[in-house]
Amino acid sequence: MDDFKFIEDDKQKTHVSITKSTYNRLITAIVSVAIVSAFLGGYVVGGETVEPKEVIVRESIQNSQTKPTTQEQFGSQIIRNISFDDDPMKGNPDASITIVEFSDFQCPFCAKFHKDTLPQLEQNYISTGKVNFVYRDFPIQSIHPNAIPAALASECADDQGRFWEIHDMIFKNQVAWQGLEIPQSVSLFKQYASEIGLDGKEFDLCLDSGKYLEEISNDLDDGRAYGVTGTPGFFVGNEKIGFTKLIGAQPFSSFQRVIEQQLAQ
Repeated sequence: MDDFKFIEDDKQKTHVSITKSTYNRLITAIVSVAIVSAFLGGYVVGGETVEPKEVIVRESIQNSQTKPTTQEQFGSQIIRNISFDDDPMKGNPDASITIVEFSDFQCPFCAKFHKDTLPQLEQNYISTGKVNFVYRDFPIQSIHPNAIPAALASECADDQGRFWEIHDMIFKNQVAWQGLEIPQSVSLFKQYASEIGLDGKEFDLCLDSGKYLEEISNDLDDGRAYGVTGTPGFFVGNEKIGFTKLIGAQPFSSFQRVIEQQLAQ
């Protein structure tokens, strides 16, 4: 059986016109269909009229955990160019090697990576300036209805320069919010924002407006274009040597083999 299965249908579209009172129903619609075009009608938030905009969020691929990639497989998975977009980065921006992750906040394997593997990468490579780390969104709404609200929350925290704090809190507390109804999870994300000291009014307006849906859609499009077939999905390297693709909750040893091989080039 294949570890990953495509479940998208690029021919289906659902158009949703919303107002402030139907925001939560909008989010529900987003996470329950294969392709969503949202924000077609203007709506009011806090007395301000928000201009209409169209956002396409395409259904992606199921999450899965894979067996560690072997050294022999690396050569067939080199991709020449991977965009970092303007997404959050951890570490030295001038590092010779970059790890780009495409991730889903509700994915249990993504949470496992961030709990078990990322700290080892930080200790051995990121904090030493050898590697930097870029986080990009890849929410799979058909099986993870709270993934898009979580991604929106992280983007809104990034507006205030606090992405990594809320990123860590969302993953750490995944069990607490993953089974909630969307309005409840949104309220909890607002609580997290308050706990890390964000400007609550600014954060709430950002989250309630769905400000970063288009940004999330762009991340999804890029991930699909690069052949991401499950979350978490990683690309390790640089433009000169190309990027090695790793899929799934890989152990530290898999990253270590790739990174050491690349640093030696």
